[in-house]
Parts: sequence; structure tokens; C-alpha cells
Amino acid sequence: MNILSWSKSVSFDAQKDIPPLNGKVILVTGGNIGLGKQSVLEFARHNPHQIWLAARNPQRAQEAADEIREIVPDAPIRLLELDLSSFESIKKAVNTFLSQSDRLDILMCNAGIMAAPAGLTRDGYEIQFGTNHLGHALLTKLLLPTLLRTAAMPDTDVRVISLSSRGHTAWTNPGLRLDLVKTKAEELGGYTRYFQSKLANVLWARQLAKEYPQLTVASIHPGVVQTGLMRGATGGSTVMTAFLKLATPFVRTVENGARNQLWASVSKDVTSGEYYEPVGVPDLASPQGKDDALAQVLWDWTQEELSKVR
Repeated sequence: MNILSWSKSVSFDAQKDIPPLNGKVILVTGGNIGLGKQSVLEFARHNPHQIWLAARNPQRAQEAADEIREIVPDAPIRLLELDLSSFESIKKAVNTFLSQSDRLDILMCNAGIMAAPAGLTRDGYEIQFGTNHLGHALLTKLLLPTLLRTAAMPDTDVRVISLSSRGHTAWTNPGLRLDLVKTKAEELGGYTRYFQSKLANVLWARQLAKEYPQLTVASIHPGVVQTGLMRGATGGSTVMTAFLKLATPFVRTVENGARNQLWASVSKDVTSGEYYEPVGVPDLASPQGKDDALAQVLWDWTQEELSKVR
């Protein structure tokens, strides 16, 4: 994994380079910790109308909002309880959002799990694929009418940002193992299941951009960042665990790690459908991550699965 090659990184300072966000509505999943929390903080500095901080745990979400308001006292944060491993929770969260907002300018699909022990979501999907890909796919599908309505308004620039990982390049199976997605997929191993979910993030963003050219869509790799995601990686191999320990001297702070997703949320240089490494470096997706036919296969499969959600 060539995770340390950032020599082509563009300059980006969130405090200086995020433009005024007056009137904009933003939703960040996993906004109570790590990259999501940092993104909420940086957005809050630029006067948006609303920032929806979505998280599984309401208490931790409130604690994060309180900490952010110690820095930005008037941060317009609204809390949204959201469990991406539950379709019912996603539907409830969307209904709550839609009852209080008629627009959405930036949807940051930030939340995720990494190398989790084998398991299933509440709806019967492999836990990492179900959370990292399907949960965000359903969330986006349900919010699409609002995203598209916002994009049709004057002077708007609607973004959907999907947090993937350089780890998607470590998926070496030909195509996707969709035949295993409704099982625990224990034969793949914790990190391999994670890699597939991150490849799905890249492919989904690529196809979403084609399906909806009114939106600007990007998938990004934040770099190796010391967050709760790494600390929660309990189902992986000893090889990967050893690698992460060796990489510790090169691990980015959360403040630096959030720059790529923040850049992708506002920069005029983003090409819709592209995958970016930090900061703003394109064309580094794996061959499978650039495979339009595979992106279409994933899209069609996902749409079919989500069509069953009532």
C-alpha cells in the first residue's frame, strides 16, 4: 500500500480556504469523533445555516457538539441519531432531517468501521459492507430528492463525499464477492472484508456521479490517521496490525487527516466521480476502482437490494 506518497498534494488550509458557507446545509455521518468531528468544526467556522452531526450514540454526539461550541460558540449544530448498520435507523434519521430542512448542500459520508469481527448488520449483510457501503447508499438514496432539489436552485454547488481508503487497492479478488455479502464472509478475514467495502465506496461514488451529473461526487482517502477507526480494528490479521504499528511515526493528526475530505467538499478543482488521495491527488484508484463495468454491476446490485427497503 503506497500510503505515504503525498508529494503531489495541493495546498489547503481549512480555516482560510473553505469559502463562506452562508445558507448552506451540511450533514456529516460519524460526526462525533475523529475526521467527522473535525469536519464539523471546520465547517462551523464558516457560517453555514445548519450542520447535522449524525452519530449512533446521542450522548457522545452531544459531547462532541459541546466541545465544538467551546471553539465556535454559535456553531449551528443539530444532532441526528443514525446507525448505518440499521435500515430502520437510517429511515428514521432521514425523516427527522427532512422535517427540519428543505435543502442539503454537502453530504459527507464519513462514518465507517474497519476490520471489525465477523458479523451481520441488523438487515443481514456482512457488517463492514453493510455499514460502510449499503448504509451510506441508502442514506444517499433517501436524501437524493433533497440533494437534487438543492442542485436546481440558483448558485448552488451540491457535493456528496464518500470516505474510502487506499486500502481499496489491496482488494485482489477479481470483481466483487457479492455472493458473500449476505453472509459473515469469515473466509475473507477482517481486513479483506474492509478492503471490499472501501472498493465499493470508490465504485459507488464513480457511478453516482454518472447517474446524477447535477451533483459533484468524490471518494477520498484521508491518509493514515489516528482515529477511533484504527483503534476499533479488532478483526484483522497480525500482519496488518504489525503494519499499523510500524506506520505510527507517519500517522497524520486528525486536523491534517480531515483536509482531503474538506477540500473535496468545496474545491472547484474536483472532478465528479474521481477518487482523491491527500490532498487533492487524483488518478490513484486501483484498476478495479476505475472499472466502469464493475461500478455498474455494484450500482445495479445495490439498487436492487435497496428497492426491498420499505
